[in-house]
Amino acid sequence: MRGQADGRPIALIGASLDLGAGRRGVDMGPSAIRYAGLAPRIEGLGRPVFDWGNVEGAVPEATAVGSERVRFLTPIKQACERVAQLVARAVEEGLQPLVLGGDHSVAIGTLGGLAGAHEPGGVLWIDAHGDLNRPETSPTGNVHGMPLAAALGLAGSEFESEAWRLPAVTPERVALVGVRSLDPAEVSLISELGAEVYTMSDVDRLGVERVIRQALARVAGPGFVHVSLDMDALEPDIAPGVGTPVRGGLSYREAHLAMELVAESGLAGSLEVVEVNPILDRENETAKLAVELVASALGARIL
Repeated sequence: MRGQADGRPIALIGASLDLGAGRRGVDMGPSAIRYAGLAPRIEGLGRPVFDWGNVEGAVPEATAVGSERVRFLTPIKQACERVAQLVARAVEEGLQPLVLGGDHSVAIGTLGGLAGAHEPGGVLWIDAHGDLNRPETSPTGNVHGMPLAAALGLAGSEFESEAWRLPAVTPERVALVGVRSLDPAEVSLISELGAEVYTMSDVDRLGVERVIRQALARVAGPGFVHVSLDMDALEPDIAPGVGTPVRGGLSYREAHLAMELVAESGLAGSLEVVEVNPILDRENETAKLAVELVASALGARIL
């Protein structure tokens, strides 16, 4: 599988949002990734970068929680609506959206904006978690565990907005890779949907190349193809700055190969990197790795 290299300029869209997470600090992720040299690294690949700044989230301590089933949903939706508008604008202006989180709830806005600019599409979701909880099944009420369910239109009317269309993606165009922590209700939902999920055990057995190629084939099709990378998909030893680390993740080279295969395929029209938490990091190590992985997804090679 080898596609046409995407030479579009990059629209860099930060989302300083940590309302969806259980731990503070991930709102500083976009700044940490920028500080790690993201724009110069991308420009070194011959891709101009237009940095549109950050969509700012509300401050949890000064914001009403709302329902404990979906904590801070109203301000999360407001931030995601702004993300959706910027993503749609990027597509309309011929730029490739690159969204920096923030917690993974920002993906509601990213996918919503893409669906609004195109039509429902596909997503490669690289994550230790399924993010398929719903308000009635979530053990925490944290929205960063619900964005994929929301994008599939399965999280209820509370997630609807004039800023996006739901479903933004369909089950037959969704592939999850790197999964190793699922709640019981997520397991049941995956079975019902027939979604394509590659656990870390699958990666061990099949190899990352085969897994990513199969996953990309699954998500290919009309509308859009988006890659959503949660940094907790990686082994915590190399990506310590995440809020919900789970041991047994992708290695440094496995993650790079995955991103290199994304670039080689030419399928991905947009990308997001989320859940970098500088407070929990070591010398910005996770943000630096995020920059490297973005570069690989955009075509960087050893030779």
